[in-house]
Amino acid sequence: MRLVSAKVGPFRSINTEQAVAIDPKVTVLVGMNEAGKTVLLKALYRSCDALGREKFDPIEDYPRKDLASYLKRHGTSPDSATTLTYEPTAEEIAEVNAACHTALASGFQFSVGHKYDNVKTIQLKVSEAEPVAHLAATAELSTDAIATLKKAQTIRSAADSLAAMSLTEADGVFLKRLQERIKRVPKNWDSVALYEVWEQLDRRIPQFLYFSDYDILPGKMNLADLARRVDSATREPSNADKQLLPRHQAVLALLRMADVGLAELAGESGYETMKAKIEAVSINLTDQVLEFWKQNEDLEVEVDIKSDSTEAAPFNEGPNLYLRIKNRRHRGVSTPFDQRSRGFIWFFSFLVWFDSVQHHLDPSGKKRGGSLILLLDEPGLALHALAQADFLRYIDTLSEQHQVLYTTHSPFMVNPERLSLVRVVEDREKVGTVISESLSGTDDRTIFPLQAALGWTIAQNLFITKRNVLVEGPSELVILQATSALLESSGRAGLRDDATIVPVGGIGNVVTFVSLLGANGLKVAVLHDYAGNPDQKLQDLVRQKLLAQKSVFNVSQFRDLQKLGQSTTVSDIEDLFEPAEYLEYFNAAFSKQLGGVVITEADLPKGSRVVARIEQALAARGLKLRPSGGFNHYTVASVFGTTQPRTLSGATLDRFSALFEALNKVL
Repeated sequence: MRLVSAKVGPFRSINTEQAVAIDPKVTVLVGMNEAGKTVLLKALYRSCDALGREKFDPIEDYPRKDLASYLKRHGTSPDSATTLTYEPTAEEIAEVNAACHTALASGFQFSVGHKYDNVKTIQLKVSEAEPVAHLAATAELSTDAIATLKKAQTIRSAADSLAAMSLTEADGVFLKRLQERIKRVPKNWDSVALYEVWEQLDRRIPQFLYFSDYDILPGKMNLADLARRVDSATREPSNADKQLLPRHQAVLALLRMADVGLAELAGESGYETMKAKIEAVSINLTDQVLEFWKQNEDLEVEVDIKSDSTEAAPFNEGPNLYLRIKNRRHRGVSTPFDQRSRGFIWFFSFLVWFDSVQHHLDPSGKKRGGSLILLLDEPGLALHALAQADFLRYIDTLSEQHQVLYTTHSPFMVNPERLSLVRVVEDREKVGTVISESLSGTDDRTIFPLQAALGWTIAQNLFITKRNVLVEGPSELVILQATSALLESSGRAGLRDDATIVPVGGIGNVVTFVSLLGANGLKVAVLHDYAGNPDQKLQDLVRQKLLAQKSVFNVSQFRDLQKLGQSTTVSDIEDLFEPAEYLEYFNAAFSKQLGGVVITEADLPKGSRVVARIEQALAARGLKLRPSGGFNHYTVASVFGTTQPRTLSGATLDRFSALFEALNKVL
């Protein structure tokens, strides 16, 4: 059975009822701090927590601004805090139909409301036609009884009709069984079939388990004290949560995870027996942790048990369990578990907690029914970005068996390929917490993690090829792509197919991109405009051996066909065209702004850069194509890329051909 939607509120910062669609597997709640993400999880947890400890309390949970007026009606008309809608699986529907002789259809749903007086309200529709028809099909009944049952509309009316007529012995036995069946139904339930279906569904409703930093594992635990607490919790289940605190539960879960009983470790065993058990625990835990922890795979979990009379109580009585982490990178040095990084402590504790989830034991040791929905509050907050990505994989693993809802404001905890899982949480002035699937109208600060996640994906997609050409901007990208295609269409070689052109937004960003790309083991070439002397930042990269000198090219090296490979004069990529060719696309791009004026090569003053010469010609004529002066180079490149000619002049093609040959050789 899965939760399909939840109506939450009024509850704490949720002033008005919020409807939240729940994904069948993973639902991600994204929002700023104090927006109300945890509030939503707490409302769900209060509704049906797996350990049976949580209850709604108006004083603590009702929105404070309306509390005074609400308390006046709480005793007679309590508000609903949550209404949860569930959908059983096809298998569960078949089981209920078989047990209750109903005909619940595929896709059947029902809702359970949870009020502030902690009373449930059930929204459930069940027809009694099929259960009554099943009664009439009972083989041992007389024909008169069967005829009576066929006329009945409900199970109660069927029993009343039978009781009013003369019955055979078999009819009487049947009536007695039917009356006993009806007596089981509470008086406030009119429909017998409805109640019987509810009984079947109720035990299948998933329960909520909430995890936060509160459930972190301790580094040591006294086994004698733990054994006493377990014994007390078993004898007095109502007092179990006071005896077994989260840290005790965490250690018990750790022992279950390693398949070792508390009695085995605390018992009087020989050295070899005890040593074998301890090593088995350590190996088991190491294997399970390293399946998902990829930040440092040289770690080992080390469990030790020993007594220490010098410790403070209760650790001075009998054996203590010590949890340590050994690092093989540092020659096997071990440190107490609670002195490791916060991220590792959280991750390890979560794995142990989830093992407890799988065993699903309450504090008194009794098995509980129903499936589970996991509520994770800011999971992996202390993890490195790549470790958060590992944890996302783990959440996917969890979701194969359990629905998962988690809160986050980290872009690395949002899968940009599955943004449909995201619910945006905002705290709006005079409104309170608002939860929505729509991003339209959402505060930019709220959706920043989503934007960052998309940005990270875009950046990663730049690295999907092994060979990359870094250029300064999008103009170079368009021109190089178009001229490469033109050369290939004429039977000449363009840029190799497996190379990616990456515009980095200026020469100043090349250093960052080279570092990122180089760190990924990729081949990189740089093509930049030439200002008349070598770029200092690029030369620094070469000196630091982050970039090979042979991989750095400037445009001027391909401008003069008689001096290929030599830096000649100040040049932009536009100078690889013949001036008349470039002017053709310039005039086409700005024909409306020029108002019929056509700039020709004869209008251009002398100079080395065609772009600068055009800007001077515009200024001389008093023409302004943009308020700041000059013109948008990308606009011209875009026109060239979309309306490129069948061919260019031989000199232009030769220049670009020489450029691509040099890049291909380096790549």
